[in-house]
Amino acid sequence: MNNKKTAIRTLFLDIGNVILTNGWDRELRRNTADLFHVDYAALDERHHLTYDTYESGKLSFDEYLDRVIFFKPRDFSKQDIKEFIFSQTQEFPEMIALLRGLKEHYGLHLVAVSNEGRELMEYRIQHFELASWIDTFIGSCYVHFRKPDLDMYRLALDVAQSPPYEVLYLDDRAMFVEVAGTLGIRGVIHHGYPSTLAALAEQSLSI
Repeated sequence: MNNKKTAIRTLFLDIGNVILTNGWDRELRRNTADLFHVDYAALDERHHLTYDTYESGKLSFDEYLDRVIFFKPRDFSKQDIKEFIFSQTQEFPEMIALLRGLKEHYGLHLVAVSNEGRELMEYRIQHFELASWIDTFIGSCYVHFRKPDLDMYRLALDVAQSPPYEVLYLDDRAMFVEVAGTLGIRGVIHHGYPSTLAALAEQSLSI
């Protein structure tokens, strides 16, 4: 089948660094450590040892924070940390307007395919009203495996009831796009609004 001539009916999209800032990345971990006077090296080492478990929905955010920050007494609370982390998320209005416009114009089925812990993901969905325009959320915290596990993409295809050749996948991580491509899913590596706008137009998605 010639994919270039096949209409896109479903759009898979990442959330962090595509439509919203990343939820809990290296920069935010460092800023959190600086603000609360936590040893960043210790926090980051502990983070890498246990974050996969949290993102896979096997730890609550409180349990994760117990492992990476509150393994010893602190003069601040978990609620202080969570409120700061949640408050740092910002949206990318141009990307949201573009994807909402494409959905409306082409009748696309939009599926978020995201690695994220439950509490942070649910806060971001609710605060930014993502469910008002994204149809389905395949979050690592819900399905208990993470990108680039192929089962993440297989499940997204099953839930969307879309054959791979009708799907376009938008993510800022090249490896994730490449792995999804082994299932026949076309991909766009997101580097920013202008290049993504052009790449979508090459797939006959423009408004």
